[in-house]
Amino acid sequence: MSKLPNISTSIFAVMSKLAHEQGAINLSQGFPNFPEDERLLRISEQLIRQNIHQYTPMAGLPLLMDKIAQQTYTRYNRKVNTNTEMLITAGATQGIYSTINALIKNSDEVIILDPSYDSYEPSVAMAGGISVRVPLNPDYTPNFNTIEEAITSKTKMIIINNPHNPTGRIWTVADFEALETILDKHPQILVLGDEVYEYITFTQPHISFHTRKKLKNRTIIASSFGKSLHVTGWKVGYLIASETIMHEIKKVHQFLVFSVNSFSQHAIAAYLDVVDFEEVSKMYLEKRNLFKNLLKESRFELMPCDGTYFQVVSYQNISKTNDVDFAKELIQKHGVAAIPISVFYNDQTDRQMLRFCFAKTDETLIQAAEKLVKI
Repeated sequence: MSKLPNISTSIFAVMSKLAHEQGAINLSQGFPNFPEDERLLRISEQLIRQNIHQYTPMAGLPLLMDKIAQQTYTRYNRKVNTNTEMLITAGATQGIYSTINALIKNSDEVIILDPSYDSYEPSVAMAGGISVRVPLNPDYTPNFNTIEEAITSKTKMIIINNPHNPTGRIWTVADFEALETILDKHPQILVLGDEVYEYITFTQPHISFHTRKKLKNRTIIASSFGKSLHVTGWKVGYLIASETIMHEIKKVHQFLVFSVNSFSQHAIAAYLDVVDFEEVSKMYLEKRNLFKNLLKESRFELMPCDGTYFQVVSYQNISKTNDVDFAKELIQKHGVAAIPISVFYNDQTDRQMLRFCFAKTDETLIQAAEKLVKI
C-alpha cells in the first residue's frame, strides 16, 4: 500500500521530458543553464586532490558553519551557535523533510499557503500529519483572515516560503506584523521559514525570520546554496533554529543522510570568502528586466516579480484553455516550456497562469522571447 497514493510523476519531469522530445527551450525547471562562477571552479580544482573526501561531522563542516554564522550575523544581526543551532543539509528540501518529520506527529495539522512548493505536503503526509491548504490572495499576497480561520487546536506548524516560489512575491513588514499578531494567540504553532531565494530580491529588501524577535526562536529557517550560488546539483542547504528544536531535527537527519557531501561543503566554505551576494541579486535583476522587456510586445501579462528567478505570466488574452494543456501546447506548437501554476494548488486552481524561469543565459531568454511574442 502506498504512503503517497495521490503523488504522481512531477509536472517538472513531465514538462522537461516533453521539452526534450520537442526540442523546445526549457524555461520550466528552476535551475540555471549558464556556467558556474570561474572562481568557484578554480577553488574546486584546487580542492579535489586534497584529503577532504571522507565524512564530515554529522551537523556539517565546522569551517562552513562558521562562515554561515558570520554571514547570518552580518546580514541579519543574528548570532548563531553553530554547535547547537545549525545543520548543513542535503539541499533545503531534505532540511524541510527532516524538520517536518522531526516535529510533526500523527494528526498534527500544518498550514500550507497555496500556490506552494510541491515537497511540503508529501513531507507532512510521511510524518502522519494533515496538510491544511490555505489560498493566497489573487495577487499572491497572504490573506491573514483565511490563515487565522484555518487554525485549530491541532495546528502545530505554518510553512512560509519567502521570497515565494512560484509567484516571486515577497512579504512586507505589515505581513510579518499580521502573522505575529495571530501567532501570539497560538504559542503551540511553529513556523517553517523557507528562505531559499533570500539573496534573489528586486523591488524591496528581503525580510528574514532571523530579524523578527517575536518569531525567530519558534522558527526553523531553511536556506539553499544551490539557489544562491547557482549549483543546484550540489544539493547543499542549511537550517537554523533554536537549540531545543534543532536537537530534534538532528535526530532525523542523522538517520536520513548522516552527513552532507564533503567536497561541496569545503568548496562552498572557501567560495564564501570571495562571493558577493549583492552581485548575485544584481545579476538576476538584470535577467528579470531583460525578460520583462523582451515580452513587452507579447500578449502575455506579466505579474509582479519581487524576487526569486521566476516570472509568472497570465495568458488570458491569448487562450481560455486550462493551464496544463496550454503549457503542453506552448511546447508542442511554439517551442517553449513553462510550468502551469495550477499544479501548485491543492484544488488545481486555474487562472490561466504560467511560471517561466529566467535563470538562463541572455541568449536563451532572447530566443524564447522571440517565440513567445509571436503567439
